Amino acid sequence: MSVEAATAPAIVARARGAATALRVLPAEEKRRALVALADAIEAGAEDLLAANAADVADAEAAGQRPALVDRLRLTPERVRAMATGVRQVAELPDPVGQITNVRQRPNGMQVAQMRTPIGVILMIYEARPGVTADAAALCVKAGNAAILRGGREARRSNAAIGGLLGRVGLPDGAVQVIADSDHALVTELLHSDGIDLVIPRGGERLIRSVVEHARMPVLKHFKGACHLFVDRDADLAMAERLTMNAKAQRPSVCNALETLLVDAPIAPAFLPRVVRALRAAGVEVRGDARTRELLAADPTLAGEVAAATDADWGAEYLDLIIGVRVVDGLEAALAHIGRYSTGLADAIVTEDRARAQRFVAAVDSAAVLVNASTRLVDGGEFGLGAEIGISTDRIGPRGPMGVAELTSLKWVVLGSGQIRT
Repeated sequence: MSVEAATAPAIVARARGAATALRVLPAEEKRRALVALADAIEAGAEDLLAANAADVADAEAAGQRPALVDRLRLTPERVRAMATGVRQVAELPDPVGQITNVRQRPNGMQVAQMRTPIGVILMIYEARPGVTADAAALCVKAGNAAILRGGREARRSNAAIGGLLGRVGLPDGAVQVIADSDHALVTELLHSDGIDLVIPRGGERLIRSVVEHARMPVLKHFKGACHLFVDRDADLAMAERLTMNAKAQRPSVCNALETLLVDAPIAPAFLPRVVRALRAAGVEVRGDARTRELLAADPTLAGEVAAATDADWGAEYLDLIIGVRVVDGLEAALAHIGRYSTGLADAIVTEDRARAQRFVAAVDSAAVLVNASTRLVDGGEFGLGAEIGISTDRIGPRGPMGVAELTSLKWVVLGSGQIRT
């Protein structure tokens, strides 16, 4: 449901009531509601696109960055993908009530862990209207009530999706899409006692603000300065294909490639071809001194690579810009990644199994890839149906967060009169 005007206590009270109902809602009822939501998104595509077009027009008139406008924009294909994502979540196994780690103690009692909903989840996010549908579907499937507050730049789009949510048979208050853009309301929600978890999704400034004000646990998703290391034993055609996909396929998202590291022995062969491909795709290349020196000998690439500065290493461009650096082997690449990676996703291209294993063991990121694009670090691509975000925390869920990651565990004990002696 879309909430136009309400106080924080009223919003939280409604969510807590819904959480109680959702905790015991049969799996089939949750599945039917989400299938109905997917159908409603497809049937209401025309109205949703019209609402989004107005949001996009305002963003462009306000001079918003192209990357933000891209994240905001819905297309018929993106609306269909939104509905598909909701439908995929609907058909996933229901995690609530799953029993794991069963053991029988010497006194005969059985001890196990059961998956259980977290309760009430507040999500604060920017730009992407698709997040509204994904978050709603994931929270409901996991038995949680959701309070969703998107950015003001997507207010019409989010309100349209919120309107659809009110028609699919969910308990009252199961998903509340907050249309009010007043920051005071957000602060009041962050100070509320009845919210169990807050998930901020957006720029670093938003996340740090939420961490500063929240009185409940915060699941953080900081910026994604993703790296790709091309090892001396890489398949160069594969390395070029992965570089282009990771950087140019959709540069405005957090799992896009930002820094390319090239092993020195293959740099003379690989750098000219990959830089030509990047420049042909409109990517601005910023290289270290060794990169620029290697390319200076090729007259067709003269002036095509700008000088990188210290600020380029670790930067999250979210744009058609990439930093390129030549490194002396795997250990130098690991040292660079260890210093500059934000821990979201880092990849290696290599045919050498030992170096691949060393990379996987040494890189401390939420996702580590061998011979695959960082763009694949996504809930849908990982088989989660959709994701509510990519956690870069080291405690709790890490990486793409799907339905199971939105549940907690409780201990269940089955006894026959046992006492402690």
